Amino acid sequence: MNFQRGRAREEPEINLIPMIDVLLVILIFLMITTTYSKFAGLEINLPTADTQQPQEQPNEINVVVTATGEVLINKTPVAGRDVDSIGAALKRAAGDAREPVVIISADAKATHQSVIDVMQAAQQGGLSHISFATQQAQKQ
Repeated sequence: MNFQRGRAREEPEINLIPMIDVLLVILIFLMITTTYSKFAGLEINLPTADTQQPQEQPNEINVVVTATGEVLINKTPVAGRDVDSIGAALKRAAGDAREPVVIISADAKATHQSVIDVMQAAQQGGLSHISFATQQAQKQ
């Protein structure tokens, strides 16, 4: 039995306003609770020291990196600038020395990549003792 002959069926509709309100609350909550990573630069002022020049030890390997990126090991130029050729030259220079120290003297205008290549070659060659040479500060 249909008692509602004259009435038409109403179509159900979805009310989007409460859903939008809930999404806005979630968005605001996420914006407030999210932590943002900050990339800050590290400022380093290297100290200067008035020290005497250390005496050369027999187990030192002196590596010089020029401004143009050339590498000299114990005053002998290395044929290539890649990590493998530098590593082979470092192994030859180390010879049978026990725990040699690699002293890197890089020009101030040398690229960072050329110094990293020398460090990587030393690491691949099993030379874990690395030191950097600096110059003394000018007295005014």
